[in-house]
Amino acid sequence: MAKIFCVANQKGGVGKTTTTVNLAAGLAKVGQRVLVVDLDPQGNATMGSGIDKRTLELTVYDVLLESSSVAEAKQHSEKAGYDVLGANRELAGAEVELVSQERRERRLKTALSAVKDDYDFVLIDCPPSLSMLTLNGLCCAHGVVVPMQCEYFALEGLSDLVNTIKQVHANLNPDLQIIGLLRVMFDPRITLQNQVSDQLKSHFGDKVFDTVIPRNVRLAEAPSYGLPGVVFDPSSKGAQSFVEFAREMVRRVGSM
Repeated sequence: MAKIFCVANQKGGVGKTTTTVNLAAGLAKVGQRVLVVDLDPQGNATMGSGIDKRTLELTVYDVLLESSSVAEAKQHSEKAGYDVLGANRELAGAEVELVSQERRERRLKTALSAVKDDYDFVLIDCPPSLSMLTLNGLCCAHGVVVPMQCEYFALEGLSDLVNTIKQVHANLNPDLQIIGLLRVMFDPRITLQNQVSDQLKSHFGDKVFDTVIPRNVRLAEAPSYGLPGVVFDPSSKGAQSFVEFAREMVRRVGSM
């Protein structure tokens, strides 16, 4: 049965989409069956997986409004090696349309239950705001992977996210927990980053993943080619770090 994880952080620009598509590609490389769900109307995870969001006939929008199933709407990314439930600008309208609907925060959970045996991992790329879309992701997830930069404002954003997760855990999804914090765009030469990293480890202990993703130009270039960095340049330090992170995720899920 699939383990469902949201990749979330209420601070923007921390590399959520980069983490989602590269973790998915890394998991595919180590033999896991993966579905990426793009819950961001910008559709960056869709494009970054090699799928053109402008040509999609069915998207996660149709799944949330129950006019399509996941099996009908998903696309397979040949280059990246995993399936994608894509998104485009239409998804922004789902916010308004879901407000009056029954079970509005559980639509995605219901849809994914039909394909839970087809995958080992489902990774959900959430928008930065706490919206109805993010709530749908958190309601169906077993846990949250939090990518974060080791800088002061990131710690403030983290406390907001922890409070959100506690509220969802208490009211909507008792299974929800933080699986781990992933340090991304890390530069060991910067003293502040090392200090924040040490603070994270002392406060969150084993919730901080061992793997650290370095600041890497090839990871930044990859989306313009419509590929995860793991596929775009497998020999780069960033790609190798994400494959190692995928292995760590498999080990951590095995011990859950």
